[in-house]
Amino acid sequence: MNHNHEPARGTTEWASQYLWQKHGLGYAVGTLENLRCRGGGPAFRKVNSRRVLYDADALDAWATSQLSKLVRSTSELAA
Repeated sequence: MNHNHEPARGTTEWASQYLWQKHGLGYAVGTLENLRCRGGGPAFRKVNSRRVLYDADALDAWATSQLSKLVRSTSELAA
């Protein structure tokens, strides 16, 4: 069976590292855990009562939503 087409998926620790390595976003494991409870964080899958997994596609979409558009000056952000 070829697993190359299955989405990348991992634990909270993996998600924290993925966000840093791929997007330069430094979200600690504890922060991601808090966002799971409060809301506003990346989508995740519940595996059982104590374990969750994050999909790379969901992390990519969430990371993109956290970043501003590309600008050449901070004054462009106020517009």
